[in-house]
Amino acid sequence: MRTGRPKQSLQLSVQERRDLAAITASRSLPHGLVRRAQMIVWSEQGMPVAEVARRMKVTPSAVSHWRTVDEERIAELLNTALQRKPSAASHWSVRSLAAETGVSKSSVQRYLALFGVQPHRAKSFKLSTDPFFIEKVRDIVGLYLNPPDKALVLCVDEKAQVQALERTQPVLPMGLGYIEGVTHDYFRHGTSTLFAALDIANGRVFTQCKARHRHQEFLSFLRHIDAAVPPRLDVHLVVDNYATHKHATVKAWLARRPRYHIHYVPTYSSWLNQVERWFGLITQRAIRRGSFTSVPDLRRQIAHFVEDWNQHPQPFVWTANADSIFAKLERLTKVISGTAH
Repeated sequence: MRTGRPKQSLQLSVQERRDLAAITASRSLPHGLVRRAQMIVWSEQGMPVAEVARRMKVTPSAVSHWRTVDEERIAELLNTALQRKPSAASHWSVRSLAAETGVSKSSVQRYLALFGVQPHRAKSFKLSTDPFFIEKVRDIVGLYLNPPDKALVLCVDEKAQVQALERTQPVLPMGLGYIEGVTHDYFRHGTSTLFAALDIANGRVFTQCKARHRHQEFLSFLRHIDAAVPPRLDVHLVVDNYATHKHATVKAWLARRPRYHIHYVPTYSSWLNQVERWFGLITQRAIRRGSFTSVPDLRRQIAHFVEDWNQHPQPFVWTANADSIFAKLERLTKVISGTAH
C-alpha cells in the first residue's frame, strides 16, 4: 500500500541542465551550492529520493524540498545572479532578481541564503605585479613556518594617520535589549602614527607613536627595537615596500648592523605581514569606537591596549605554505579570466 503524495518529476530545460552541470563541475563556487545543484541533477535523472539522500548524507525530507515546482527555476535564478548584471545597477537586489526571473521575492531570498549567493556584498583584492612574487612569498612563509634559531622574526609596519576623534555627545551605554549608541559626528583633534613590530613567536609587540611617518621616524623606531632586543639575537624584519622602509639612511643603518636581515613582502601583498592582523585588532577593540579629547589621550589609550596585550600576548598561527597560497591564487586568476571549471 502506498502512502503520501507521489513525487513530481522534475522537468528542466536544456539550458537549465547546462547551468546545473556547470555548477556541479565548478571548483570555485561555494560547496553548498555545488551539492544542492548535484541533488537536483540526480533527482531530474530519476534517482530515488532515498538514494540521493544516502549519497548526499542528508535526510530524505531535505531532498524532497529541492524537488518542488519552484526548483525548476533555480538554474535560471542562479545563472542570472551569478553570470549577469542588471541593466541599470551594479548588482542584483532581491526585488530586482524577483522581477527579472519571475520568482517570488520570498523564494529568491530563501534560495540566495541556502546557496550562499550574496549579490549585495563584495570583497576587495589586488593581485601582485611583483616580478619576484614567488621568491618573496617562499622566503616570508618560510620564516613563519620554520623561523631561524637564535633570532627574532618581527613583522613591522606603521598605521598612519590614526585620528583622535571626539564624539560630539556622550556615548549611550549598552543595556538589556539595546546596543551601545554613539553619535555619527565628531570633533577632530589631530592624528598620530602608530609604529608596531610583532614578534611572531610569542605575539608580543614593540610600539611607538610618532607625529609623522617619514624615514626619520621609522629609523627612530628601529633604534627602539634595537635597544629592546638582546644583542645575541639576529633580527629578521618583515616589511612592505613603502619608500620609508627603503630610504638610503635606513639601508645604511641596517648595513652597519649585520644581525639585521630585512625581508620585503611582494607589492600589493600586505596580507603576508602578520602585524596587519594586529592593527585590525587594536582598531576594532580600542580605536574605532573610542572618543578622544586630544592626540595625547589617543596615545594613552593605545599604550594601555599595548600594555594589556603584552601581558597576555597571543601569536597568530600561520598554517598556509607557499604551495597552497600559489594554488589559491591560481584558482582566483582562473575565475577572473573566466577559465575556471
